[in-house]
Amino acid sequence: MAVILLILGAIIGAIAGVFLGYVSMDGTSDYTWQGLTYTLIGTFAPGAILVFLWVVLFERRSLDAIGLNANFLGRFLRGYGLGLAFLAVVVGGIWLLGGYQVEAGGSVALVVLIPAAWVLLGFIVQGSTEEIFMRGWLMGVITSRHGIVWGVVVNSAIFSLLHGANIEMSAELAFGLANILLVGVMLSLYAIKEGSLWGVCGWHAAWNWLLASGFGLPVSGHDSPVSPVLIDLADAPDAAWWLTGGVFGPEASAVTTVVLLAGTFYWAFKGKAADYGVKAAAEMSGDPA
Repeated sequence: MAVILLILGAIIGAIAGVFLGYVSMDGTSDYTWQGLTYTLIGTFAPGAILVFLWVVLFERRSLDAIGLNANFLGRFLRGYGLGLAFLAVVVGGIWLLGGYQVEAGGSVALVVLIPAAWVLLGFIVQGSTEEIFMRGWLMGVITSRHGIVWGVVVNSAIFSLLHGANIEMSAELAFGLANILLVGVMLSLYAIKEGSLWGVCGWHAAWNWLLASGFGLPVSGHDSPVSPVLIDLADAPDAAWWLTGGVFGPEASAVTTVVLLAGTFYWAFKGKAADYGVKAAAEMSGDPA
């Protein structure tokens, strides 16, 4: 159901994009910052709306039950800062190991900042929608029936597989999907321990935006048409693919694996699970919390 609603939302957005001129009849998006912004908002927001309607009208639950609870701004901003920090450590590590070369400097001119700001909004919608589906709704539903371990593993596996067609089958793709699975596990633990979805929404949005608009690097195999505001990086000619991630980008890098493992262990051993995971599971199963 999660995959169906996510795909249905994307289809609705793509059809609207055809009429608006951002999507061609063959389904490809306009390769401009406007086209990217529409893709991130127009093809993901409908999916979020569909899952909201499903939870409220069919399951008869509030959105609090999927983690969209109180203190959203503080938790989102904290998560956003953590996402920026995680990505900065990854890129810095690859740089120090000789994985990158500088193609051009960044720019804070309006012609760069305006597209970057719109794409930032787009990544907030896109990243938050994926978290709403995976760590919010899907993890809670599976947890209510099979326990928290299965909830974490299954949502993370589906999250990874959804990226399986981003590039052609290759070692980079396999490594990238493994790291995305690890991202899913880490963010699941983050959401469970914080008792909210807002932090992981911020983390996801920040990671994607800084990759594309901060450093000009591929996001899960997708290049961005937006000029970077910090520095434009490219793989060094002699760098190994397992260091830089190759065409998939840093998400297929061994450096990313190390950083994500550190984050996973941190949230795994950080305190106790907050009420969100327990209450969501109880509401879905009908058992008392």
